[in-house]
Formats: sequence, structure tokens, C-alpha cells
Amino acid sequence: MILENSGKYEVMIVNESARALPAALQFQPSVMLLDVDMPGKSGGDLAREAALDSRLRHIPILFLTGLVTPEETGNGPLESGGMKFLPKPVEPALLVATIDGLASPVMMA
Repeated sequence: MILENSGKYEVMIVNESARALPAALQFQPSVMLLDVDMPGKSGGDLAREAALDSRLRHIPILFLTGLVTPEETGNGPLESGGMKFLPKPVEPALLVATIDGLASPVMMA
């Protein structure tokens, strides 16, 4: 809702990890938002699979997760292994600024 309400992004929501990559292939988002801890495949598993697919590897991934705290991330995303992580609940302004820094205004959540 944060991204949709900003008026800057077209958002596709996929709530099943098994459908995430096929949906990304169809939608071709500018950014994928994933949770680290998801039912079925984890966000890390999806990120690894996307990195192996030439049609998806160019898409930046942003993890929204309860596994990092605002204290760990400070005023921006935590970066690890080339991936960016934001804590949940996410600060709306920080989410929009991070997405703005990653991609043009077409994305997938």
C-alpha cells in the first residue's frame, strides 16, 4: 500500500513463493520485494534462483524482514552479500527512497 499510495509505482503482489518467479518473468519488474522468511521457498532461495535465470538476474531484490532491526539498518538499508535489507515494519519514507534508488517506477511486491 505504501508504494501504491505514493503514486509512483505499479505493484504486483504475489503471496505464494512458488508463483513469484513465474510472475516476475511475466511482469518484468524493476525491483522484487521479498521477505527472508516465507512459506515454501525462502526469499533467499528465490533470490538465488532469480540470479541463475538470465531473464531475471538483472532485477534488483530488496528484502523486507523482521530478522533485522532498525538499529542494525540505521538510516538506510542493511547490505549483505550484494542484497539490501529493510526491517519490518518498514518506515514508508525509507521504503520509497530505497526503491527510488534501485529502479524505475514499475515493480513487484
